[in-house]
Amino acid sequence: MTFDAVVLAGGRAQRLGGADKGSVVVAGRALVDHALAAVADARTVVVVGPPSVARPGVPTVQESPAFGGPVAGLAAGLAALPASTTAIPRLPLAGDVPSEHAAPPSTQPPVADDAVPVDEDALVVVLACDVPGAGRVVPALVAAALVDPEADGARLVGADGSPQHLVAAYRRSALDAALDALPDGPRDASVRSLVAGLRLVDVPDPDDAAADADTWDDVRRLDVRLSGGTIDPDDDRRTP
Repeated sequence: MTFDAVVLAGGRAQRLGGADKGSVVVAGRALVDHALAAVADARTVVVVGPPSVARPGVPTVQESPAFGGPVAGLAAGLAALPASTTAIPRLPLAGDVPSEHAAPPSTQPPVADDAVPVDEDALVVVLACDVPGAGRVVPALVAAALVDPEADGARLVGADGSPQHLVAAYRRSALDAALDALPDGPRDASVRSLVAGLRLVDVPDPDDAAADADTWDDVRRLDVRLSGGTIDPDDDRRTP
């Protein structure tokens, strides 16, 4: 199924000393580039973050005002995606000529010339940029979100049972409704409160794909792991 993606690459990154998190390099690649590779099969990708994480051909936006939290960033990213209703070209049919017996004009909102509306409740993969291993689980999230037609999406769940709501695939309509239902708007809202009413399929994460680069120690460990090395617990150095 077609899916879109929102990559969250903003925030203050206080535990990284205020570094530009999306530009932090892990295993030879900036974190935002790991995230973009993870959603390379998406129809449309929007990055939410500062100009430093902009990439050619990828729309980049920021929540306004800045540093409004991940829910505000998600709202800005969703607003930049195509609408759920898309349009496809309409091919002319034999005998498709004007007639005095033609049906009256439609009262529905107009669409592009020579197009017909297609209602597609597309999935949206939501991905925090600081999870460089997420590419291993995005296909499973998209597939799991489709297992139950009543589900609002699928989220990764760590071995300790902790849900990863920013490594997830959601139905666009469910996210839009959840954002609309926030009593005080998206700014400074918690992700947990946003998704509290959603029915989500849990996808296990036995390989710790959701390990995030939240501190410089995390960055070092992920750099070693994704570069193919290991960490010696005695001296904490990379070994082949």
